[in-house]
Amino acid sequence: MLEQPVFAMTEPEQIDALIDAYGWASLVTHTEQHGLVVSHLPIVRDRQAPPGSGAVLGHLAGPDGLLHELGRHDVALIVQGAHGYLSPSWYGETPHVPTWDFQVIHLHGRPEPLDADATFAVLRDTVDHFESVMPVPWSLDSVAGYAARIARGTVGFRLRPHRVVAKAKLSQDESAPLRTRAAAMLDAEGPYRNPALAAAIRAIDAG
Repeated sequence: MLEQPVFAMTEPEQIDALIDAYGWASLVTHTEQHGLVVSHLPIVRDRQAPPGSGAVLGHLAGPDGLLHELGRHDVALIVQGAHGYLSPSWYGETPHVPTWDFQVIHLHGRPEPLDADATFAVLRDTVDHFESVMPVPWSLDSVAGYAARIARGTVGFRLRPHRVVAKAKLSQDESAPLRTRAAAMLDAEGPYRNPALAAAIRAIDAG
């Protein structure tokens, strides 16, 4: 991943906001028995942890937890934010080459497996987080008995990372007018329309 300081995301509120907005993560573990194991799963921020710490709560299907040998190894948990292709034709000047702008957070640490009650709490918090934007939020408690039976097949975990690497490559190496132009092209109709990435680029100049 690009290591230029200009792309580093260091503000706690930026890290928290990205995790809140993009709750679909990739978990990578180098296991003893299975080698590299990769799973994709929903996560929510651990609101008991300090701001910007990158601490999250997640859950896996029970068999996936066993494959990851959960709790026995350090992992990398990858949270991908807005990203997309930028064509050099958009800049209106040369020389330029194609590029890919992106937001991403890598969380490094050892996950702590949770017991059944704590796992159910993670499931409830996950549902509440994603339902919070619905006109009439649905609650896991509305099917508590059924949900409790299903939850037995999952394993929750808490990850409080010892290393957080957060990057936002959003054309900071271009001039403000070129960023404005790129954002406008991402908002326009076309094969690479990407309003979320356009908004992220505009936020660079908004402060």
